[in-house]
Amino acid sequence: MSELPDPRFMLNRITASEWVINDLRYSPNDPRHVVACVYELAETEVEVTWLRDLPLATRYGTVFEVLEDVERLRESSRATRPISIPSQPPLLAT
Repeated sequence: MSELPDPRFMLNRITASEWVINDLRYSPNDPRHVVACVYELAETEVEVTWLRDLPLATRYGTVFEVLEDVERLRESSRATRPISIPSQPPLLAT
């Protein structure tokens, strides 16, 4: 029986309308531990302040959509093949 891996990102509620997304790969005293701050604007919309340079939206419907997008971005970046490096240097044009 296979176990699910530990989640890397966790959503923590700070106040009734504010959350942070933490990267559990880093210790709590590491600045990279906090990925984003999420603020509830209305019942149907949240705004995100990214603390990392991520190509993601700043407005979502729910906080859970923000967490899903962060996890999806991580999975897509891991899914790419490494770039092959040629064994010989390029030929000079004459």
